[in-house]
Amino acid sequence: QVQLVESGGGSAQAGGSLRLACVVSGYSYSRRCMGWFRQAPGKEREGVSAIYIGGDTAYYADSVKGRFTISQDNAKTTVYLQMNSLKPEDTAMYYCAAGGRACYYINVYRPSEYDYWGQGTQVTVSS
Repeated sequence: QVQLVESGGGSAQAGGSLRLACVVSGYSYSRRCMGWFRQAPGKEREGVSAIYIGGDTAYYADSVKGRFTISQDNAKTTVYLQMNSLKPEDTAMYYCAAGGRACYYINVYRPSEYDYWGQGTQVTVSS
């Protein structure tokens, strides 16, 4: 059974940092795409970042470029999202997602490209 479990969300002040983690079990995501998405109330789910597992290629939405960093652990079981210089507009539920193909085959910011999803972790940034 595939499971994606996010953690690390919470509250932060503007300019602060949080580190999200997504632990994957029951699924080998080597050479596939892992993504981070977020969804604020009343808004559509938005692709934030993605990484090709087993390689170095990372993708970032313009809204987070230069502030967020996606990474993977050597065991290829956990994907992280380091979020720095947080802004109130970063407030959302954050989800990790596992895709069935490599990142360069898909639109990494499109939710329908991913097969498995976690339950989400809330990030709240106050001004």
